Amino acid sequence: MDLGLAGHAIVVTGATSGIGRAAALALAGEGARLLLVARGEEGLARTEAELPGGPHATLSADAADPASGAAIVAACREAHGRLDALVIAAGTSRDAPPHELTPEDWDLQWRINVLGPHALLLAAADELAAAPGGGRAVLVSSSSGKRPSASNMAYSVGKSAQLSLSRAWAQELAPRGVRVNAVTPGPIDSEMWLQPGGLAEQVAERRGTTKDEALAGARGRVPLGRFGTPEEIADVLVLLASPRAGFAVGGAWSADGGAVATIV
Repeated sequence: MDLGLAGHAIVVTGATSGIGRAAALALAGEGARLLLVARGEEGLARTEAELPGGPHATLSADAADPASGAAIVAACREAHGRLDALVIAAGTSRDAPPHELTPEDWDLQWRINVLGPHALLLAAADELAAAPGGGRAVLVSSSSGKRPSASNMAYSVGKSAQLSLSRAWAQELAPRGVRVNAVTPGPIDSEMWLQPGGLAEQVAERRGTTKDEALAGARGRVPLGRFGTPEEIADVLVLLASPRAGFAVGGAWSADGGAVATIV
């Protein structure tokens, strides 16, 4: 199926690892021209070198900083002369009980899930509304936003707020032809879980188990019996970021292997 993305200019935040990187590779494979956004210049150069097609561009910026929103939009306009879609994929997590969470933990989740995405959507609204056929924005939230966890409270609350942000912006921009959606992945085989010091090791340390036992426990809570892959989530993102998802507005699309039993 041709998704109609050839030549479209798309911003991807969190583009150097995990779901963001997989989304960038998939979008470029569909012929989109990308602006990759992340903090690390080395990671940006490495990801850009992997992309087919082009031309592509990069911007070293902190997507959690509200001041970055206008700069990201300006960089995309300078590189590609237009902006057709946003894929907002920057994120981080920490497994800790509520009494161990610091004000800085809460502030980070609020900035990366709400303030940063809000500023980017605000800065991009006019460009997206001017995109031929209507622009699109897709926010990578989490199944934790639908089923909060006390062991991951700041992250869960931040992701729940992000789902509300996505729905509110969908209502705001739909009359202008812009389609805003969110995707809620479950646990994914990505750096967030698997890297040294990642969620698997955090869970293992807190519960007095091994990393493998922590991973097995997490997989056991998914009806499919496994973690998802970044590429599987990217496939959902690419469809929602394309003109083919023309009537999808305001959704919180589950891609969690059945982990959250909800009809919403």
